[in-house]
Amino acid sequence: MPKKLPATGKQVSGWLIHLVVFAIANTILWYICYHGKVGWVYPWPAWITAAWALTVIGHACLVWANYEDKGHAEWTRQANNG
Repeated sequence: MPKKLPATGKQVSGWLIHLVVFAIANTILWYICYHGKVGWVYPWPAWITAAWALTVIGHACLVWANYEDKGHAEWTRQANNG
């Protein structure tokens, strides 16, 4: 069974920056969408929020669900010989 690799501080801080930028940008988008509007408004930021949220979740998976690849050394050796 592959060994789980611990997240480094650089990886975690990179993800936190991603999360903060996501939160700030989406707050601005939703504010722009509904500021001063009366009645029904198409929620166009929902598409951006949903797609970006998936990338934030994927980034978190890369940081905290990372396992060693036992074949990486062999792949590197073969790639450098070719």
